[in-house]
Amino acid sequence: MAKNLMIQGTMSGAGKSILTAGILRVLKQDGYRVAPFKSQNMALNSFVTRDGKEMGRAQVVQAYASGMEPSADMNPILLKPMGNTTSQVIVNGLPIGNMRAADYFKMKKQLIPDIKAAYERLSDKSDIIVIEGAGSPVEINLRDNDIVNMGLAEILDAPVLIAGNIDPGGVFAQLLGTVNLLSNSERERVKGLIINKFRGDVSLLTPGLDMFAKYCDIPFAGIVPFVPLDIDEEDSISERLDNKLTKSDSAVLIKIAVVRLPFISNYSDFSVLERVDGVSLHYAKTAVELKDADLIMLPGTKNTLKDLEWLKESGIREVILDRAKSGTPVVGICGGFQMLGEKIDDSDNLEGGGSCNGLGLLPVSTVFGHEKMLRQTTGIIEGVSGDFAVINGAEVSGYEIHMGISNKGEMSFPLVANGNVLGTYLHGIFDSADFCKRILDVTCKKKGIANPEFVIEDAGSHQEKELDKLADVLRQSLDFELIYRAIGI
Repeated sequence: MAKNLMIQGTMSGAGKSILTAGILRVLKQDGYRVAPFKSQNMALNSFVTRDGKEMGRAQVVQAYASGMEPSADMNPILLKPMGNTTSQVIVNGLPIGNMRAADYFKMKKQLIPDIKAAYERLSDKSDIIVIEGAGSPVEINLRDNDIVNMGLAEILDAPVLIAGNIDPGGVFAQLLGTVNLLSNSERERVKGLIINKFRGDVSLLTPGLDMFAKYCDIPFAGIVPFVPLDIDEEDSISERLDNKLTKSDSAVLIKIAVVRLPFISNYSDFSVLERVDGVSLHYAKTAVELKDADLIMLPGTKNTLKDLEWLKESGIREVILDRAKSGTPVVGICGGFQMLGEKIDDSDNLEGGGSCNGLGLLPVSTVFGHEKMLRQTTGIIEGVSGDFAVINGAEVSGYEIHMGISNKGEMSFPLVANGNVLGTYLHGIFDSADFCKRILDVTCKKKGIANPEFVIEDAGSHQEKELDKLADVLRQSLDFELIYRAIGI
């Protein structure tokens, strides 16, 4: 049976996901077989494993930090919000239905056997499992039937580190309030506290640390500095979605606008584009933000019809149609692809119900079915004409997550193009550097820029460098002697 350690936080946004990934990487570097575990995750940024199971993207990053193949056992319960307090509930990588929050709260303890079985399967092939909690462990209305924080720590007999985010202020109050609201048995599990995302001179915190010791005898496991890292986090709190055009105009060849849909999912599809010199990418919430974009992207969504209605209400629909008519390249992924089509039919009420006309820019219609498509896909693009013909011959890979089935004719690959409009079901397609460069080349050609020189770093190599950078920071800032004692090594 593997040993374990649990990372909890004083709130959402404390940095649990990143801390977990970094600690896993350090333990891996130290020669241990390690694995991540999060019993229940609420996220729209998800991934499909090699065996066709869906899991949260944060646990995928943690798997890579561990040097392990991502497995749904690392995230046995995934909740995907759909609006109106309803989420799609995914257990062991497969959807079991849509549930209102109150109904899920009543039944979630029935899933404890699934959680324990997934953990035990990981334990059979690991020396140490690092467990991530969710939100705060002391939300007083959620303490009963807890399966993700202290309730899970008790089930799995895990020692706990609690992290607080100093960035918004009040970190000592966060930590002390959290500890004081724990029961005695829960408090005994807490082996250390972490102050996360600190900016400035650590010595300035010394008086506060000394004063804190008068109120709480739990030692500090470290003060982690704020370090810019390009690592996927939980989608609901990612600062990436609030980014603006930060590169100087003189350095920008093309501007990309990704429409920030209310139910946006899998925004990590565009991470590689944010790193390309000469490209400025931002997430647009208003119609005016699209008017000077050289390339418009419609991302995935967990509620296609509601987000399609929002496009109309916000005025973004008309801007996209006008820009597409004038020749601006438009790309849609998954739900964004469906929106670019002629019609979407959800008569079986799988994502809210109803039917609606799409933007009519691609010759496809989509019908939502009960079977969810979950698969990894690899192939060579062929048969594309129009402005995007240059992508023919590109070898790409990625994964599909969708309820809807679109009538794509005889095309064997999940991609459709029509003039300057392109749609695909393939998440992660831009991680294929060759494909990514070809799309940027198309955009530059439309803008009249000849022979652009874009350098696109391999997504996997970039992630490995960022994870090693994170591990270096944690080695310098955390007390790993304390952490190893807590684990029992």
